[in-house]
Amino acid sequence: MNKKAVALFSGGLDSMLAIKLMLEQGVEVHALNFLTIFCTCTSKGCMHQATKAAKELGVPLKVMNITKEYMEVVKNPKYGHGRGMNPCIDCRIFTFKKAKEFMKEMGASFVITGEVLGQRPMSQRKNAIEIIEKESGLKGLIVRPLSAKFFEPSLPEKAGIVDRDRLLDIQGRQRIRQIALAEELGVNDYPCPAGGCLLTDKGFSNRLKDLLEHKPEYELSDLHILKTARQFRINKKAKLFIGRNERENEQLLSFSQPGDYIFDVVDIPSPIGLVRGEVTEKDISLSSSIMVRYSDAKSQSAKVSYKILPSEELRFMQSSPALESIIASFRL
Repeated sequence: MNKKAVALFSGGLDSMLAIKLMLEQGVEVHALNFLTIFCTCTSKGCMHQATKAAKELGVPLKVMNITKEYMEVVKNPKYGHGRGMNPCIDCRIFTFKKAKEFMKEMGASFVITGEVLGQRPMSQRKNAIEIIEKESGLKGLIVRPLSAKFFEPSLPEKAGIVDRDRLLDIQGRQRIRQIALAEELGVNDYPCPAGGCLLTDKGFSNRLKDLLEHKPEYELSDLHILKTARQFRINKKAKLFIGRNERENEQLLSFSQPGDYIFDVVDIPSPIGLVRGEVTEKDISLSSSIMVRYSDAKSQSAKVSYKILPSEELRFMQSSPALESIIASFRL
């Protein structure tokens, strides 16, 4: 074995500390960050956070976008979902397998992770951690600097590559010891632990389930658009998206593609509406009435324009605002 390792790296405090502890022992670390559309780490995104943190630590970073492959895990997890669509155990197995491939590519001997025993209810229980290690094909090759004392020594520890006496016994969801350790090690610029995964969010999970049910042959654009705007299932093959503010209006337009319908209320302040899928005149009428309801027209009839991309030809329809009970029956 050599003193070269791959670290699963979110850019958060725990993974920064894990790397720092290994650097203190003279281990050469290559950080690996996984990017999916489900990450909610920061306003600027996971990649920005990881890049900034890797630079502070002085370690090389590889960012791997795994959304397309990862969706197969989301749809059919061996160990099931959490409260939402989060396949936490299968997710860890998947990312560790990717880390194993990268480890071989880099000529490294083991993998480092910042996981803390008991910090996450589904994937960081001891039995779950042991399942993940076995199924990933990394049995004995994962070093957990923050919680190592709760596990059998890894192969790098047994071989003397890593000094087990300098590893820790942190557990639970409190971050008191990590914050104190960060100060001790000079790790000063780290994010608050406010990130997460959209797959744990009930609302987003319901939208994803709806997409998989009604459009199993989805495109990446369909996944991205799930993250924004009000959404309505207007028929089995079509959805209406309505922006809640200027930023979401811009996002809808940026996600639009040929065949989409773009709606606007004429001469009255209103959000942008986008319909994707196969629609009838009845569906266009329904979408127009929902658009009026969310415009400043509110309880008054208004003229609604729509076009079918990429055409710029506008069509018009006079519509009354939809009743709240009607809207609720279609809202996702």
